[in-house]
Amino acid sequence: MLKQLLLLPVWLLATAILTAQPEIEKQIQTQLILAEDGEVIEFPAGKIDLSNTLWLDAKKNITLRGAGQDKTVLSFKNQTQGAEGIKVTNASGIVLEHFTIEDSKGDLIKTQSVKGLIFRDITARWSGKPKKTNGSYALYPVQCQNVRMERCTAIGASDAGLYIGQSDSVWVTRCYAKNNVAGIEIENTTNAWVYENYALYNTGGILVFDLPDLPKKRGGHVKVWKNKIIENNYRNFAPKGNIVGKVPPGTGVMILATNDVEVFDNYIMDNKTASTAIVSYYITENPVKDEHYNPYPSGIYIHDNVYSEGKRMPTWKNKLGFLFWLKFGRNVPHILYDGIQDPENPVRDGVVLPEYRICIRNNENGTFANLKADKKFKGISRDLKPYDCTHDSMESNR
Repeated sequence: MLKQLLLLPVWLLATAILTAQPEIEKQIQTQLILAEDGEVIEFPAGKIDLSNTLWLDAKKNITLRGAGQDKTVLSFKNQTQGAEGIKVTNASGIVLEHFTIEDSKGDLIKTQSVKGLIFRDITARWSGKPKKTNGSYALYPVQCQNVRMERCTAIGASDAGLYIGQSDSVWVTRCYAKNNVAGIEIENTTNAWVYENYALYNTGGILVFDLPDLPKKRGGHVKVWKNKIIENNYRNFAPKGNIVGKVPPGTGVMILATNDVEVFDNYIMDNKTASTAIVSYYITENPVKDEHYNPYPSGIYIHDNVYSEGKRMPTWKNKLGFLFWLKFGRNVPHILYDGIQDPENPVRDGVVLPEYRICIRNNENGTFANLKADKKFKGISRDLKPYDCTHDSMESNR
């Protein structure tokens, strides 16, 4: 009897906690709906179990703030309604900071059509072993302007951990991406600066893509520097049909069909298949039906990076990786260019104008190959001289 009496307060406390969770969720939802300009909405310390998407729409100058990355945890493990964890739309001046968010059905935080957006000190993750049923994106701003991601962590996304799509004026800095298919992805985005981040143990570390069939047709003016891009050899667990499903495990940096991209002063180590790849959209073998889409990379400058010494065994569990093994064995070059050029690039005296060239220079330990994909990978060239050039306009705009 005494033992039962001692256990009674614990039972009552557990009941109180279970009862309090829906009340906290209702309170947060109400605050989001009624929020006025300049308001700060604070998430309390502790683990908060949520069953519905938290949605902030058509608001200005709102801050969503937790008690700390390791103190406030928003859990959507038992989500019953909505796909995203947090969704922000048609807004401006939004700050999300100081909390962890985990285990939503779809994207953990999606923001769309937001002008002025800061993600600061946020951990966005799926618990357990990475799997294809995880949501696509951890932090997912799309069609946004003036976006900053600072000191954020993304783990377990089945597409990209830190993803910025169809946006303009973007900074991604001092973030950490681990065990995602793509660690950091800049897609159809202009004026993006990606620096001092860690991309570790993903399938691909940092991807800069332009893809067809999207409202914003062309990205570019992207700088990737002073990042640690290490051991991105994790298996590709993207759902079937996703474009990132074609990225081979062991990819450090991949530039696909975009222009005006500078990659420099990075530490790119132990990525076993393609430390740095510069490729056209045709390498995906997907048809191009978008008549306004340019599938070729141009104006690319890869310089002053540090690559790992020694031999690398590429993956066999990917068509490209298997091809690299057939062509190079255990000694895959660090920098791979598919060699597919835009036939409409402007030329002068038979030479492509400087601003459209692929330039590669001063990369420590960096070996190179032109894959001659347009010639069915026959006559692969290791000669770097045609690409030993600079892009002065990029250097002057840092």
